[in-house]
Amino acid sequence: MRLEGKVALISGGARGQGAVEARMFTREGAKVVIGDILDEEGQKVEAEIAEAGGECVYIHLDVTSEEDWRKAIGEAVNRFGKLDVLVNNAGIYPPARIEDTTEELWDRIMDVNGKGVFLGTKLAIPEMRRAGGGSIINISSVAGLRASAGAAAYGASKGAVRLLTKSTAVQYAKDNIRCNSVHPGIIETDMTLPTILTDDEARRRSAERTPLGRIGQPEDVAWGVLFLASDESSFMTGSELVIDGGRTAR
Repeated sequence: MRLEGKVALISGGARGQGAVEARMFTREGAKVVIGDILDEEGQKVEAEIAEAGGECVYIHLDVTSEEDWRKAIGEAVNRFGKLDVLVNNAGIYPPARIEDTTEELWDRIMDVNGKGVFLGTKLAIPEMRRAGGGSIINISSVAGLRASAGAAAYGASKGAVRLLTKSTAVQYAKDNIRCNSVHPGIIETDMTLPTILTDDEARRRSAERTPLGRIGQPEDVAWGVLFLASDESSFMTGSELVIDGGRTAR
């Protein structure tokens, strides 16, 4: 098993990509804590994983709250003894042009997508240091690599995640703490279905713009996250893993 003996915390783990990552991690031997604000869905994932024989605990986690992060990381350490892996997966995508972006919307996007990653990283580092090292995986986006015309605030927040990742990698390499970012393209999740993949025509256009000719699935990203969480990626830090079907290669 690729994560045997590791303890992981995944934010935004109640559904979509985070839930897929949690299931995959437990199948690969990890003990997992999932945090989210969607309590009913999160508890359901916890129960499903337990029924399948995995070890998973759900805890309420608003990633914009430092106190919630302390509780979530404390739960991982108190329940399982340490913290080896953090996946900063939680994020929001409210598309809006710059002129249509209110101050309140800008702040909300930056709080969840940027501040949430910062708080999780900041509070996980001391526990990873005590454990002898660890892996932090930050879910950015291809929008953090190139312009996102219809969602400028989202792109700015994901660009911030990209650079925070690199700063973390450089600062904490001496502690054997690695930090890498993942940059998905269009992935079929609860976030994209109401905003991007809204109907058959939108799905067709998205697939046509992707060299591999299809829309990405949560599993496509989760396999990359699993690799970065495992010791197979032990010489990777500060790197960008793009999982987009070739869209940014054009």
